[in-house]
Amino acid sequence: MLTTGFSLIGVAEEIYQKIEDNFLSTGSPRGLTFVHSSGQSDTVRGMEHLAHTPLLKRIIGSHWGMSPRLEALITNNEIEAFCLPMGQIISMYKAAASGKPGVLSKIGLSTFIDPRLEGGKMNQKSIDSEAEVVQYIKIGEDDFLFYPSLTFDLYIGRGTSADEAGNITMEDECAKLEVMSAVQAVKASGGRVIFQVKRVVKKNSLNPKDVVVPGIFVDEIVICENPYENHRMTSSKYYDPVFSGELREPENRTHKVSELQTKKLIGRRAIMELKGGDVVNLGVGIPGDSVGMIIEEEGMDNQITLSVELGTIGGITVGGNDFGITKNAEAIIDKSQQFDYYNGCGVDVTFMGAAEIDLEGNVNVSKFGHRSPGCGGFIDITQAAKKIVYCSTFTSGGLELDVVDGEIRIIKEGKFNKFVNHVQQISFNGKLASERKQKVIFVTERAVFTLGEKGLELIEIAPGIDLEKDILSKMDFVPIISRTLKIMDASIYSLGRMQLSNFVTR
Repeated sequence: MLTTGFSLIGVAEEIYQKIEDNFLSTGSPRGLTFVHSSGQSDTVRGMEHLAHTPLLKRIIGSHWGMSPRLEALITNNEIEAFCLPMGQIISMYKAAASGKPGVLSKIGLSTFIDPRLEGGKMNQKSIDSEAEVVQYIKIGEDDFLFYPSLTFDLYIGRGTSADEAGNITMEDECAKLEVMSAVQAVKASGGRVIFQVKRVVKKNSLNPKDVVVPGIFVDEIVICENPYENHRMTSSKYYDPVFSGELREPENRTHKVSELQTKKLIGRRAIMELKGGDVVNLGVGIPGDSVGMIIEEEGMDNQITLSVELGTIGGITVGGNDFGITKNAEAIIDKSQQFDYYNGCGVDVTFMGAAEIDLEGNVNVSKFGHRSPGCGGFIDITQAAKKIVYCSTFTSGGLELDVVDGEIRIIKEGKFNKFVNHVQQISFNGKLASERKQKVIFVTERAVFTLGEKGLELIEIAPGIDLEKDILSKMDFVPIISRTLKIMDASIYSLGRMQLSNFVTR
């Protein structure tokens, strides 16, 4: 079974509910292999309805960070779980749709996706299975990964309107997703295509340019019985014409400046890595929650172009459970095309989160502690980006701080060190990045590091921070310390706007 969606965007919630209800009452269906390119939940709804055994046997996807029950099935070894990069999964759809054997790519090399490391296997149950979802191939002197095409029995998706011939439009959606690639992959496999919609209209009454999926590919239409609850544009909104691009929100540069919270401190320093004209990607977590907000606050959205893996280009991104949404986007393109851009050209700068970082500059976002959230689009984007800015708190697990007279005061230190000797899983390979001459920066609320050939180098510390007490003693390794160690820009820790737009133009 293949489905499309992103958080709660484009998710056929009512169909998911019916599947769960039927399983709980009859024990059917069971033994499903569930394939998805991106996480489809807001911690409660969406693919969380599939979090049952033996309903699920195997899951092949990229992210489960917003699906706690599914993540628990993976962590507790109750289902087979294979994690692949989001963009490569979508490329696998396109390969299957056109009858190709699979996808040959350099994306994923030297990470946990690489079969020479873990082969994308997220738990012991998947290791013990005979299934292989990625292969290592050498062609001449070049290393590649091969992602074999899959076959599918069923596709479940969502549109807005369907006409009597089954043509599907998405006028009330805020993204196109990779719907057509997924549908064609399923039809090429001889499978069935089902769409949840809000309404059915007269045949030939839809503008043909608005049709996202032609009716020749659609087998069944389900009209949502409770659209306000089960056909929401996003987790937080039933419908917002600004998110769909129908209307544009007026600029508001006079609203109150947000307080100096930890995420904002990190975001402020991170944005200093930009220059005018940059095309930027924002990842989930601190980047998605703070960077877009700061760019709007500082009036920088006319100087750089933001993009998100969902397919939006330009505008101002929205964070939290609605990550992926953009206000006043310049363009909303197919998600598969967005990843073609990310994989092939690479953005000028990407801002990403990090769960663990080690001396060699390896980064883990996919499996740590008792969690197995997966990689999402992280590997696709970071392996091709020209510059990577990791945004992370210095420690985790209860960190509390304050800013007093322009200096940081640690009120309560986090329980866990994020700078460790060896990351639990390699989602980003520091050595490979160094070989490729990628510019890599690690920004925290109290310190900034850069990645060089010899590993992490500390280049800045925050005002009020003690090097030994607040930094070195909270790391499992000793980094290289720059001979020109600097104090971070004081404006980061000041109230009011930073006038970052002036900084970026320099």
